[in-house]
Amino acid sequence: MDGASLLIIRGIVGLVFGIVAFAWPGVTIAALVVIFGAYAIVDGFTNLVLGLTKTPTHGRSVATALQGVVGIAAGILTFIWPGITALALVIFIGAWAMVTGVFEIAAAIRLRKAIKGEWMLALSGLLSIVFGGLVLAFPGAGAVGIAWVLGVYAAAAGVLLIALGIRLRSVMQVVMA
Repeated sequence: MDGASLLIIRGIVGLVFGIVAFAWPGVTIAALVVIFGAYAIVDGFTNLVLGLTKTPTHGRSVATALQGVVGIAAGILTFIWPGITALALVIFIGAWAMVTGVFEIAAAIRLRKAIKGEWMLALSGLLSIVFGGLVLAFPGAGAVGIAWVLGVYAAAAGVLLIALGIRLRSVMQVVMA
């Protein structure tokens, strides 16, 4: 499976996660823990594979691989401590989003010479940083508010990543032709 397909899958997972989180805001904190943990692991695994995969035009991406490791670790820690308090989960989600955003911007900078449209990954990273900052600034927000904000963030980032994956796929088809 190529990097473009993995980006599209990552975007679809984010979009589906966002819709589910927004549609059912009354989800309990335990369900939010499970949903977040699963999303972080899938997102992390996808990024780890992307980061370790050598592309025809560039080598491996350490930033993307590290982003994957952080995502997997965040997901695993979520499942190890399911009784986490709402405040701890809010801080955990905010910090994860900010770290993810920094790595996405680093990856976009690395991609700027390889493809057009890398700004979509940078914008996804900026969304992650803004989301994480807002979550950390207002930790007293309820689980419903966090579910809505997390849903909007995941859906928006998912749409951007799907668009980037499609653009990358079209660039790869031109290069391979």
